[in-house]
Amino acid sequence: MDGSEEKLDILADKLLTNGVLPDSYEDLQGLEQKVARATRREITQALAKGSPEGKIPADWPRPVLDPGDLSRCYVPSTPSSEGFWGISTQLYELRSARNWGIGDFEDLKNLCSIAADAGADFIGLNPLHALFLAQPTHCSPYSPSNRRFLNPLYLAVDRIAGFEKSMADVEAIASARRSHIVDYNQVAALKLSALSVLWRTWQSRGLPDARLSKSVFDAFVLEGGDALFGHALFEALSAEMTEQGYGRGPSEWPQDFRRRENIAVHQFADAHQDEVLFHIWLQWLTALQLEEVVNHARGAGMQVGLYLDFAVGDVPDGSSVWAEPELALPGLHLGAPPDAFSVQGQDWGLVPLSPLPLIDRSRTNYRDLVDRTARYAGALRLDHALGLWQFFLIPEGETAAEGGYLRYPFPELVADLASVSQERKTIIVGEDLGNVPPGFRDALRKAALLGYNVLYFGDAEPDTASGDKGPSLSLACLSTHDLPPLLGWWRADDIDFAKEQGFLDEETERRVRAERRQRKTELLEAAVSAGALPEIGRALVDEDIPPLNLVVALHRLLSRTDSLLIAVRLADMVGEARSTNVPGTQDEYPNWRLKLEVSLEEMPAMQSFKAIVDAMRMRQAPFSEGG
Repeated sequence: MDGSEEKLDILADKLLTNGVLPDSYEDLQGLEQKVARATRREITQALAKGSPEGKIPADWPRPVLDPGDLSRCYVPSTPSSEGFWGISTQLYELRSARNWGIGDFEDLKNLCSIAADAGADFIGLNPLHALFLAQPTHCSPYSPSNRRFLNPLYLAVDRIAGFEKSMADVEAIASARRSHIVDYNQVAALKLSALSVLWRTWQSRGLPDARLSKSVFDAFVLEGGDALFGHALFEALSAEMTEQGYGRGPSEWPQDFRRRENIAVHQFADAHQDEVLFHIWLQWLTALQLEEVVNHARGAGMQVGLYLDFAVGDVPDGSSVWAEPELALPGLHLGAPPDAFSVQGQDWGLVPLSPLPLIDRSRTNYRDLVDRTARYAGALRLDHALGLWQFFLIPEGETAAEGGYLRYPFPELVADLASVSQERKTIIVGEDLGNVPPGFRDALRKAALLGYNVLYFGDAEPDTASGDKGPSLSLACLSTHDLPPLLGWWRADDIDFAKEQGFLDEETERRVRAERRQRKTELLEAAVSAGALPEIGRALVDEDIPPLNLVVALHRLLSRTDSLLIAVRLADMVGEARSTNVPGTQDEYPNWRLKLEVSLEEMPAMQSFKAIVDAMRMRQAPFSEGG
């Protein structure tokens, strides 16, 4: 062992003593797993690289899960145990008679109107974070380039003041609209072509809308500051590099362009000012249209509005890490340890935030980051909320089995989160599924973060225990975007697919099929006990395709929970069976590309849509502000 390794081991041991970098963890099965010294050394090295002069602060505060007092997030007052229900969907999957082959903000406005008419109080969406305009096929909303900014592909280009049909390829747009999957390359080409024309028009003579004035744009640029410029510079450079055949991100670029501070990058910025401004302009338009959706939802009477999703991290090759590298830990990926459901563990291919700027309370990095999404949200979901307390980190190039946990300043992050939540009147939902240590969920509730109640997994019995105390701090749903809609789940499409792909051996297949049948039996029993199904309904467990009365009964069961928020999947309301995303797959399944089979215009008249709406209407309650 050389001297540098010895120094890292000494630092790692100090972090161990302080509780920051444990040398073991308890897995989902309750077994203690040791963390290799080499792993702890690599995590320590990443921390040292991101700290001033390579020195980790000697006074690093000891991580505490329950300090006694925790800042509380915003929770609206309700006069009874009733809460609010809404519809969740993936924005890109929406079909309409006018969009350009991908669901957009105009479609979202129309969905808000449909939902408000049905009595729903929110629309839940996939993350809207910026991806890569230079590589549109990188389409997972949970693998963003930069969570501070938005994805311009959701712009309704035909609703921008000054747009004319001559600016677009009408036949190509019609073709993209007819497709059953989102062709991201085609959509990006169509939209960026028309937007480039609008950009030149706006530069030369402006557009016929006072909200699109040069002075408003200048104010947006000033507010966005260096972070906005850095993202736009990255996008312009990424487009140039991709055109030259290099690739979307710094790891594929010539060495001179891999770091933002390099001279070549400054020279590029000077020579391509117009392209950089164009990408800032796209962010401006996207923010303006999203604000219009927010105002439209509230005007339509939706009491929560948009329920937005906040991804757990950014990809290492994106604009966030390139433009602000001091905020990330290099050479490490976020993931999850091996367990009975994923024997290899999970590497999400995302970089962790560095805890160093987070423990420096003179900085507001985390607060600012969350606020970039919360400003549009009546409710905000934190993907993998466990990251407020600890992240499972995997050294680059290693398997998840070689990972270990790093603790974060939980009370400080909760304080930042609560500050944004209270200021914006935004409900915070913490996705708390998976391997969660004892005490974590209690700490979340103490801070007024809502937990998850997924009926596919959880207690199917209606929970009315809160009574006059008000609704419980949770969000209830049948399933999530990583699970099939009800029709597909009931007939075990996901298990069939896993078997076809060779993901399951015979023993595992038998086990998961038996578990699925048992879970279906429990749901049916609960629905019968609650009076949502007649006694004969128990026999439906062996139906390949659940009839509408069963689908409605399970939504009635869902509506009987006392959760503050209840989310109904639009896919279930329109009879969709196909999964949005199959975790652990890449080319094997068209993740994040499938559109719904029916259009927005058709939905309100559908029997299944109307029946589920009727099942959920009992959730209506007056909305008043509280703390």
